[in-house]
Amino acid sequence: MANATILRRTLHAGGWVAVKRFAKMLPFGGTFVVAALVLDDVRRKGVLRGVVNSGIDAIPFVGITKNAVEIVLGDFIPDKNSVK
Repeated sequence: MANATILRRTLHAGGWVAVKRFAKMLPFGGTFVVAALVLDDVRRKGVLRGVVNSGIDAIPFVGITKNAVEIVLGDFIPDKNSVK
């Protein structure tokens, strides 16, 4: 039973990540989504990295390309917990 709860939570969290990533890829509406998620990026990546990441995402077609590549290859700008 505990394994089902862990699996459900993992799928739910992964689904939310995917929704945020695809929402950021919308050409102009994505800019508003990015603006709403700036604080989340700053919390996860630190102030400078978070602002840079959100700034790149906010540029309409550059953000689409960046997020499409990140879906396959992973984050270009790593989270502060994964930086050594």
